[in-house]
Amino acid sequence: MKYFTYLVIGIFFGIVMFKSEAASWFRIYEMFQFGSFHMYGIIGSALALGVIGVQLIKRKNIKPLDGSEMSLQPKKKGIARYLIGGIIFGLGWALAGACPGPMYVLAGAGYGSIFIVIFGALAGTFLYGILRKHLPH
Repeated sequence: MKYFTYLVIGIFFGIVMFKSEAASWFRIYEMFQFGSFHMYGIIGSALALGVIGVQLIKRKNIKPLDGSEMSLQPKKKGIARYLIGGIIFGLGWALAGACPGPMYVLAGAGYGSIFIVIFGALAGTFLYGILRKHLPH
């Protein structure tokens, strides 16, 4: 039953992404050209809701749906890893016109060429998994 819940949430997320034009290459291009507030508004809203959600989880000690024990741990500090990772992510986003969420929305909407981008994202993730132990922490 929990997988059905995840499926429904994912379908709802995809519909919202598509209808809000957050998966639109033209909207993403417009954002990188600083031509419109549309995408910044969507990203800012998501950021604000995420901050509120994490604070609620921490303060109310909310457990995962399966009831297991899990707590949010602070991440390691370091500017270089976030700067380099952010640059790589941003370049990929700008070149592909889609970040990970909208990639699957575009695939579901029937844009076949996005599968090239999805393959590249999965290959990059796989490569990172191989190289991770050799990268500085």
